[in-house]
Amino acid sequence: MRPTILTAAKSKNTAPVVKVAVVLLLFIALKAVGNLSLAWGMKHLPPGPEGPVFYLKAMFDPFVAMGIAALILAVLVRLALLSLADLSYVLPVTATGYVIAAWLGKTFLHETVSGRRWLGTVLIFIGAALVGSTVHSTTGVEGEGKTL
Repeated sequence: MRPTILTAAKSKNTAPVVKVAVVLLLFIALKAVGNLSLAWGMKHLPPGPEGPVFYLKAMFDPFVAMGIAALILAVLVRLALLSLADLSYVLPVTATGYVIAAWLGKTFLHETVSGRRWLGTVLIFIGAALVGSTVHSTTGVEGEGKTL
């Protein structure tokens, strides 16, 4: 039996679920580590007059530099992720990183996270879980994922 155009387009334009999941987890991890490192470095800098020169000097702090490097790498991984899955899937699902960010802030930076902030974070997580349960790529597949 010969594959139809729709079947060929589907197999060509949809990446395997495992590959998308691995790249997604790598992006979330890089973003979380980058933001934590950046925040840690900035909070532990000696006080000084804030301004462009202060922030340029701050970039040479090891934690700030590591945070910047991780966030740059996260952007590159996000590019790869966007080549594998739809934007309407990637952005909501990567929002699960907000839950991780709140937990890291509370755990490592000793930030006070109020009940309202946790509730908002849980709502974001629920929304991301709903989006994550859908097909990750509908590009090039006729009729799938389209509603009126």
